[in-house]
Amino acid sequence: MNNVVNLRVIEICKLLTPAELKSQFPLPEDSYAHITQWRKDISNILHKKDKRFLAIVGPCSVHDGKSALDYAYRLNELRKKVQDKIYLVMRVYFEKPRTTIGWKGLINDPFMDGSNDIEAGLEIARSLLLKVIGMGLPAATEFLDPIIPQYLDDLVCWAAIGARTSESQTHREMASGLSMPVGLKNGTDGRLQTAIDAMTACNASHTFLGIDDDGVTSIIRTTGNPDVHVVLRGGRDHPNYDKESIRNSIELLEKAAMTTSLVIDCSHANSCKRFDRQVAVWNDIIDQRLAGTDDIIGAMVESNINEGSQPLPTTKDGKDIKSQLKYGVSITDSCLGWEDTEKMILSTYQKL
Repeated sequence: MNNVVNLRVIEICKLLTPAELKSQFPLPEDSYAHITQWRKDISNILHKKDKRFLAIVGPCSVHDGKSALDYAYRLNELRKKVQDKIYLVMRVYFEKPRTTIGWKGLINDPFMDGSNDIEAGLEIARSLLLKVIGMGLPAATEFLDPIIPQYLDDLVCWAAIGARTSESQTHREMASGLSMPVGLKNGTDGRLQTAIDAMTACNASHTFLGIDDDGVTSIIRTTGNPDVHVVLRGGRDHPNYDKESIRNSIELLEKAAMTTSLVIDCSHANSCKRFDRQVAVWNDIIDQRLAGTDDIIGAMVESNINEGSQPLPTTKDGKDIKSQLKYGVSITDSCLGWEDTEKMILSTYQKL
């Protein structure tokens, strides 16, 4: 029999639907009000109705549920101490964009062995998010695959569109319909125009293809998202958190008639990918805010229980990969350790 399709496809597997996953791991009735309030709080910070400083803090990526919940507990205890001045949200990132190849995150490959059990990854991710928000801690994530939000979007209070995808029409359309505030990163080359163009697109209504809760391919029509904003993450050869870069960013946003509220990514190019440099970046932008630059409304920090990063080991003698990893250490970008993170935030709380 002649065939002209799926010539390079090995297998097509049916996946459980968003409705089925949400039925297995439902959002408790009393959590709806919390999610709604957290999203409203973040929106109010973005629109400067709430003067608290937004801090999106947590691991570069989640690979181990136990250490992620350990981190969440610590961050939530810290949240209680600083919540009148600093609004803490935990990074709970399950998808990782790759420049070439590599581990794509907990949803795509939860067992880190190339088995790519996406259904198990979705179940683990949803279960973990429920536990985090059950503590009373708002959660943030990056949406990479446009199908994933249907499975998790009811649990997320702030979302990111990354530097590699801010220019993508698919992701701009997706962001226009997301139910939470969305941060759009400038491009990897450092250009802000990519993020400004993305804001224009995300503010508008769109019609595009997607899936509904039953997993049926559908036409999605959106209203546009009024809570999109820029995340400055630096460029290949320079940071963009310094005073001149901030001033230029504000001017460009004003010229485009966009909200001038800025979140600064203390990691990536702004720290030259040195995890310990994040503290210096954080302190610099806090000083700018205290000096009157209230357009700096928040910051992102890559932080874990233990500092640095570790390579992902290969399967050896049938030994489970997770058992070979150091506890609470990132397997993607290097992270600031918990002690330094806590010290940095408490010090800022005293300044504010």
